[in-house]
Amino acid sequence: MSVPGLTPTPCVLPQRLAAPERSADTCALIVAGGVGERFGDACGKQYVELCGLPIVCWSLIAFDRAPSVAQIVLVVAEGRLQDVRSEVLPRVSLDAPVVLARGGATRQDSVSAGLAAMDETLALVAVHDAARPLIETPAIETCVARLRADEGLDGAICAARSTDTLKLVEGETVVATPDRSFYWAAQTPQAFRTRTLKAAHRAARFDDYRGTDDASLVERRGGRIACVETSTTNLKVTHPNDFLIAQAFMEARLMSEGCGISPMEGGL
Repeated sequence: MSVPGLTPTPCVLPQRLAAPERSADTCALIVAGGVGERFGDACGKQYVELCGLPIVCWSLIAFDRAPSVAQIVLVVAEGRLQDVRSEVLPRVSLDAPVVLARGGATRQDSVSAGLAAMDETLALVAVHDAARPLIETPAIETCVARLRADEGLDGAICAARSTDTLKLVEGETVVATPDRSFYWAAQTPQAFRTRTLKAAHRAARFDDYRGTDDASLVERRGGRIACVETSTTNLKVTHPNDFLIAQAFMEARLMSEGCGISPMEGGL
């Protein structure tokens, strides 16, 4: 489904947000190494076209526009490296330098590979799932700024407050209804001090520990993590129905902002 009267430009131009005078200090580590088994596309959901661009491109655009970002590390499956170089990256014109890294067997392994490939002089790293194409640049900046502003923090993560009633269940039997005000749904990006996240990944490898996200690796070592409230539209495309929702949100955004699209002759 396309936006009536509008077509994506062949190459989206860089357009950074205005920012106070300070040097960029953050590496954007975008993980696009999954195979998308639940999505049902053998090529990987991150390469499916969403409103005229591969899903991964929308994350690249959002981070490239963030004034905090000095470098982008894109982690992809080894078999897709050449395809990304020749068919994906040419679709967008980015201001920040992009480094490609080979993904591992798991997401955690892929993040570790990205950390090894990043510019080690950058103080902060923001890890993001390429399958969240609706992330917006202001949310990235708010998350990174929250971490930067508090030296007592080890990380800051985008998250949304739970709006559903939650049930603790054993088998199929409800055993408790916890207070949902304590519960947030974790998203990405998740920003950390580089040295802290690298140490957390080293410890996880040593202990053969597998976390559900990067924040959990830092938490288990006593790290202090803050939640930064972000819109629930920052959804993860996991199943085909998620793609339809993401497409509707993206089309609405393009209609209101005109980001990366141009009028067709005789169109709007």
